[in-house]
Amino acid sequence: MPNLYVALIHYPVVNKRGEVIASAITNLDLHDISRAAKTYGVKTFYVVTPLMDQITLARQIIDHWTKGVGARYNPARRRALELIQIKETIAEVANHIHRNERSHPKMVVTCAKKHPSGISYEKLRGLMGDEKPYLLVFGTAWGLTEETIRAADYILEPVAGNTNYNHLSVRSAAAIILDRLVGTKNWTNGY
Repeated sequence: MPNLYVALIHYPVVNKRGEVIASAITNLDLHDISRAAKTYGVKTFYVVTPLMDQITLARQIIDHWTKGVGARYNPARRRALELIQIKETIAEVANHIHRNERSHPKMVVTCAKKHPSGISYEKLRGLMGDEKPYLLVFGTAWGLTEETIRAADYILEPVAGNTNYNHLSVRSAAAIILDRLVGTKNWTNGY
């Protein structure tokens, strides 16, 4: 299995006008992405925001399911939400991974738009066969900033359906992408 980490970025992201904003944390994203991350063997799921009210909200949700009544009610969900680490910046995420792995992660960003330098799932799976850490980065709101995209080592090709509609929730995109990258179908076939 690949040495994989996931980050959900709430800042810096863009709104529909292309302005840099900080987006709100949602309960569903925390639950669903952490459950997908646990299912696919992700080491840590980072939630990135510098906003103290959002950090407080995320901690309350996580604590409820990892230490509170929710932990006793649903131990499976507790194990998934225990993967979550809150960081204020992407740089903090990279530094945390570097401290744990003694190696800087290769940053792979996701985007709903096709980029000329985008990498296919098949090619990325081949690269991820080494032991290096990889950080798969998802943006909220209308996506990651161009600066974040340019700073990445790889830009993953977008998830494409069979229509022109292209506005998946980030939690749906995360589940699809994780399955395409590290699902057993892809790894048992020698990728």
